[in-house]
Amino acid sequence: MPIHAPARWWHRIEEGPEAGRIACDLCPRACVLGPGQRGWCRVREALPDGSALVTCSGLTSGFSVDPIEKKPLHHFLPGSTVLSFGTTGCNLGCRFCQNHHMSRARELPTVPGPPEAVAEAAVRAGCASVAFTYNEPTIFAEYAMDVADACHARGVRTVAVTNGYIARDARRDFTSVLDAVNIDLKAFSDAFYRRWCGGTLAPVMETIEYAVRESRCWVELTTLLIPGLNDTDSEIEALCAWVAGSLGPDVPLHFSAFHPSYRMLDRPRTPPSTLHRAAHIARRHGIRYVYTGNIADPEGQATRCPGTQGRPCGALLVERHGFGARVVGLDGDRCRVCGARIAGVF
Repeated sequence: MPIHAPARWWHRIEEGPEAGRIACDLCPRACVLGPGQRGWCRVREALPDGSALVTCSGLTSGFSVDPIEKKPLHHFLPGSTVLSFGTTGCNLGCRFCQNHHMSRARELPTVPGPPEAVAEAAVRAGCASVAFTYNEPTIFAEYAMDVADACHARGVRTVAVTNGYIARDARRDFTSVLDAVNIDLKAFSDAFYRRWCGGTLAPVMETIEYAVRESRCWVELTTLLIPGLNDTDSEIEALCAWVAGSLGPDVPLHFSAFHPSYRMLDRPRTPPSTLHRAAHIARRHGIRYVYTGNIADPEGQATRCPGTQGRPCGALLVERHGFGARVVGLDGDRCRVCGARIAGVF
């Protein structure tokens, strides 16, 4: 049975036609709930008497020890392992979701996961970090924050793989307990978000800007390129110009290949040439760390030194084959060849 715990971000509507109902302040959907109603995410619920908002907390839908590169995070403790887990539900409705059996589930067999037990499991497994992933961690942010506190007390770091669709106060609170985050920038088109994800682009951009500029956590971005939907030169150019201009050249950008899934089975897989074209555009805009994903491409997944003070280097720093990684050219966070400082957590 679900474990109901108090939700953190909500308020009661005092005036107008919705007076007496509860407004969830976790994400941009701002669901308004009557007694006993659940939010769009399916896991945040008004109590039957309408007195408060609760969340199904302390429930997990799977644990796995993964390489950190699988998140993907290429500049955060490369070669280390991470204890990954998720819950159920999501606050977006992506028609191409690769974890739809979890994100769209109404009920799943679950097991209790007390925060201290998660931290202990990570220590026993020799993991350097714990990842909130598989479904959207925003919707179980309260529980994730409790787990983060327990992990930090044991010397274990925490990371999140998120869609970035989160409201201002929750965004600030959630990122404050994270050591690293990979944010899915699903497209650089509001029309794409509205039609294919059931959301909007602006809040995601705000989350990315906040995480990079104001939070202490390490940030990487991933864009899944879907043939015919978000893979034009013009959209990729606009995305890369924004990343380079608003976030800076040191934010790693991953372009991943789409494969047919969920309610988007009619689209072909993304050809490697599309990812290579996108990576070329990104580098032309001055982004220093660009990666390809979901294809066999050791060179596209390797980390190379961008050089220093206008002097190119290109030395191999981290080599990767699939999700395996080996640090070969770093002393701490510096290139062994030219001494350039490499952005990231090493």
